Amino acid sequence: MDAPKVSIVIPTMNEEASIGRVLDEVAAAMRGQDPYEVVVVDTASRDRTVEIAMAKGARVVPEPRRGYGRAYKTGFAAARGEVIVTLDADLTYPASQIPECVRYVTTEGADFVSGNRFADLAPGAMSGMHRLGNRILTAAFRLLFGFPIRDSQSGMWVFRRAILDELELVHEGMAFSEELKAEVIRKGLAFQEVPIEYRERVGEKKIRSVRDAFTNLVWLFRKRLGWVPRAGGA
Repeated sequence: MDAPKVSIVIPTMNEEASIGRVLDEVAAAMRGQDPYEVVVVDTASRDRTVEIAMAKGARVVPEPRRGYGRAYKTGFAAARGEVIVTLDADLTYPASQIPECVRYVTTEGADFVSGNRFADLAPGAMSGMHRLGNRILTAAFRLLFGFPIRDSQSGMWVFRRAILDELELVHEGMAFSEELKAEVIRKGLAFQEVPIEYRERVGEKKIRSVRDAFTNLVWLFRKRLGWVPRAGGA
């Protein structure tokens, strides 16, 4: 089998209601594309998530330590592709747009592509409080880092795996998403934001809108001021 050119990394925790459909969408989107692999990073699911993912052909990497950022660091370390793609396991992000985003990286000079969920936000996809929190965080990001980003909290990214060696990524939780983007921008890498569809999630909601927004806001200021620990490796 050819070595994968694209690694699609998906963190999971009790996502049996949606992971099969996500992987079906990935398979449909990647049919006829470059060789790819799916890496599911599972944080001790207690349902059939792992069983379903393996049955759909994904490579499952266990990660007993909790944390959004921790799961992605583990997935990035396990990925073998030249290009890494990320998706949530709850069916919110459009796997159908993966080939388009990959082309921005492989043929159009982008180092990092991030999806803008607000360009096509489906009804019911985001509560009013969640939307407000995202707007505040994005405004703070723009102010602190001087970059006209539209969606600082998006979790759909496509990037060259090689850039990871240049980034200082230390957060283990939800703020990892904004830290990753901030590092790409601060290092002067080619950052591109593209419009994507964002759908209502399937399965149990895990985001705590107010608490997560406050924690992420504090982290943004700490990151900008350099009040964060140095990266100790993934």
